[in-house]
Amino acid sequence: MTEKKTATSRRSMLKGAAVATGAMAVPMVATAQTTTLRFQSTWPAKDIFHEYANDFAKKVNDMAGGRLKIEVLPSGAVVPAFQILEAVSKGTLDGGHGVIAYHYGKNSALALWGSGPAFGMDPNMVLAWHNYGGGKELVAEIYKALNMDVVSFLYGPMPTQPLGWFKKPVAKVEDMKGLKFRTVGLAVDVFTEMGTAVNPLPGGEIVPALDRGLIDAAEFNNASSDRVLGFPDVVKNCMLQSFHQSGEQFEILFNGPKYNALNPELKAIVDYAVQAASADMSWKAIQRNSQDYIELKKAGVKFYKTPDAVLRAQLAAWDKTIAKKAGENPLFKKVLDSQKAFAERAGQWQNDYTVDFKMAYNHYFGRGAKKS
Repeated sequence: MTEKKTATSRRSMLKGAAVATGAMAVPMVATAQTTTLRFQSTWPAKDIFHEYANDFAKKVNDMAGGRLKIEVLPSGAVVPAFQILEAVSKGTLDGGHGVIAYHYGKNSALALWGSGPAFGMDPNMVLAWHNYGGGKELVAEIYKALNMDVVSFLYGPMPTQPLGWFKKPVAKVEDMKGLKFRTVGLAVDVFTEMGTAVNPLPGGEIVPALDRGLIDAAEFNNASSDRVLGFPDVVKNCMLQSFHQSGEQFEILFNGPKYNALNPELKAIVDYAVQAASADMSWKAIQRNSQDYIELKKAGVKFYKTPDAVLRAQLAAWDKTIAKKAGENPLFKKVLDSQKAFAERAGQWQNDYTVDFKMAYNHYFGRGAKKS
């Protein structure tokens, strides 16, 4: 009886071990639910900027492996473009993609991340100031003062924007006076100082307004966006180079409670997706903008360099604008002082170290260049 009982016990132990081993061999499958966030961009669905918003969302979705999913709707799907900040703060939307200068009406200091010459900093330098020179903390301070419960990420340094599209080319400063002109942010104040009649229309309304004669001229952003929005269909003159928005960034907004509910790993994925999307956007912009610049020329658009006199007038108007705003708004002055301190140091380094790339370009492609 004892031997039989022992043998049975051994067989039971071996069977149990086999079952346990088999169970261990089966991988554990994660059953965590997917968190879906509904975003809206401030751009029409056909604009390359909306594509950038989707590019960011795809990076998050791919890295999150099903645990987090961002869906992006185009401008106007839930709220108008200029109401994105309130909608995200209230939770009407979980997030948004746009530019921080669109919130200029809430606090003029927010336009300093887009409008103006930024003390001579290029867009990437402005982003460097934001991430490492105190800008990020200042954005958070401004939103807190506005009672906006959002988390903001700035990314994607934009190429310098043209002065805009004009029915007649601009040859002198006086040509700007009396023009009904579309722009946004602090550029509204700058061009008003220069004598233009400014109308801050959202992107999707600009070309129809030009076509109907409601405005005489307008700026939006870049060759790719301007082309797809239909500018060359109604105006054939484009003035290149301007200080009105020479250092602008994109903004990705999250509703505060929704973002804070994410676990640390998903927050890290969002952070790294922002950085990856910033680099990717910069590269894609060079590729697409340069192609569309050629296509606009083929479509009969005439490009002109903005006269230096107009550029100097912009700087003079900017100086008056920021002096007035700094006197009215302590946060404006705080942001301005932070930018200036960073720009003085970083700008000297940039200007002293950077070679003249035009020299090399002209050597190979300019007049008199050797043709191989």
